[in-house]
Amino acid sequence: MNEVAPGLVTVFGGSGFVGSQVVQALARRGWRVRIACRRPDRAWKLQTSGSVGQLQSVRCDVTRREDVDAALRGADAAINLVGILYESGRRTFHALHVEASRNIAEACAAGGVGRLVQISAIGASPESRSDYALSKAAAEMAVREVKPDAVVIRPSIVFGAGDDFLNRFAALASMAPALPLIGGGQTKFQPVYVADVAEAIARATVAPEAAGRTFELGGPAVMTFEDVLKLIRRETYRNFGLIPLPFFAARAIGSLAQLTAMVGIAPVLTRDQVVLLESDNVVADGAEGLAELGIEPTGIEAIAPSYLWRYRRGGQFAEAPAV
Repeated sequence: MNEVAPGLVTVFGGSGFVGSQVVQALARRGWRVRIACRRPDRAWKLQTSGSVGQLQSVRCDVTRREDVDAALRGADAAINLVGILYESGRRTFHALHVEASRNIAEACAAGGVGRLVQISAIGASPESRSDYALSKAAAEMAVREVKPDAVVIRPSIVFGAGDDFLNRFAALASMAPALPLIGGGQTKFQPVYVADVAEAIARATVAPEAAGRTFELGGPAVMTFEDVLKLIRRETYRNFGLIPLPFFAARAIGSLAQLTAMVGIAPVLTRDQVVLLESDNVVADGAEGLAELGIEPTGIEAIAPSYLWRYRRGGQFAEAPAV
């Protein structure tokens, strides 16, 4: 894709797992990057990703329009990475996905921001039974109503050092003798590497021909949930069992587990996440994706060993068990 010269880009949610990679990809291209997040102190580690003065962190509550306006002042482009995986108090899917996205889109339109990239998720649909997926679809519609030329990026499950996917189950496996195969473990995923997602977002931010298009991002391999757990078992050298758990039982467990969010503890599983697991999370047939952005996807087998070693007994230098 052809690219235009960079200027100032505001990255909402730029201090997170995907956001930090996006900031680095933009900085490498010469953008001045304004990282807008609730806790600017959490973005301190990114200062070495650019030249002196190239990166700026600002406090922004995306549910407050005045904060969003301030964060976008003088910006040429904006990227919305704000998202949550579970609800807690006022941090609801509607507030942080739908209303925040509308705030950002309206502020972009009012401030003359040329390019808006909206990060959604594969599975976003107004027909979904998941509150998360419903809110992601509603956010896409809210953005496109205001800025029809916005670019929508829908990744599958994102993996990489610091992810909340492989790391979560590997941590559980280090404490439990067995892990549940929710719904029998046959739900399909297309895990995509975080660096590939960041590069796709960076390219979509500058490519004129990306305007108004939707890209679904998936890795080179489709895996079942059981495949993922077996990968973790192989790379962590832990011989944990796999026990089938029907969806109805998993939903009940998720409903109870979500109660921990009330006291500020991230739940291991929520009912809504179980509902998501009842549908495959893969790139739709005919959808545009990494290839259209000129990116060769990185396989999970090439990256996972570089950080799953920390869950081995004995760490990085632990010897593989005899076959």
